[in-house]
Amino acid sequence: MEWIISLCLGVALSACAGFRVFVPLLVACLAQRIGWMDTSPGFEWMSTFPALMLFATATILEIGAYYIPWLDNALDTIATPLAFAAGTVLTTSVVDVDVPALKWGLGLIAGGGAAGLIQAGTSMLRLGSSTTTGGLGNPVVSTTENLLSFGLSFMAILVPLLTAVLVIALLAFVGWVIATRGMKFVRKINGSPRTPSAS
Repeated sequence: MEWIISLCLGVALSACAGFRVFVPLLVACLAQRIGWMDTSPGFEWMSTFPALMLFATATILEIGAYYIPWLDNALDTIATPLAFAAGTVLTTSVVDVDVPALKWGLGLIAGGGAAGLIQAGTSMLRLGSSTTTGGLGNPVVSTTENLLSFGLSFMAILVPLLTAVLVIALLAFVGWVIATRGMKFVRKINGSPRTPSAS
């Protein structure tokens, strides 16, 4: 049962990295320092003071950069691999599994996958906002992402099972939206099927 709760915690935190890469790392660091959560052996560095300063500085810079017009879209190209890496580390650092290969496998697939999928969804949303509003709606998108990243990160620490259920529902929705948009794009590229002309 412990490993299920730890996996739920890891996946929930990892999904938050899809909204903002460094926010869940900062929240996890703070939670470890005040004794709300523990990490697996080998990940004690995540609760050190230098890590706290690094995560705090990176979080401030990341949040600020997403309010700069057009830079936010450019940042998404960098944030995608970073979110995947952060998601992998977050899940691997907390999942209660003794087999290293399985531990990192869960981190890559569950953690990295959750972060990557959310990041892809937010990138699509921001691109759509830039196209339809000329970037004027992007601060609203960024603020929503900030709130979700902080809110879900703290929820993951306090109620991991409930947060994991919410995150799984969110992942399913984002996956459905991406798949639907992808199918529409493919149909647009291929063109509508030709109907036989009447003789």
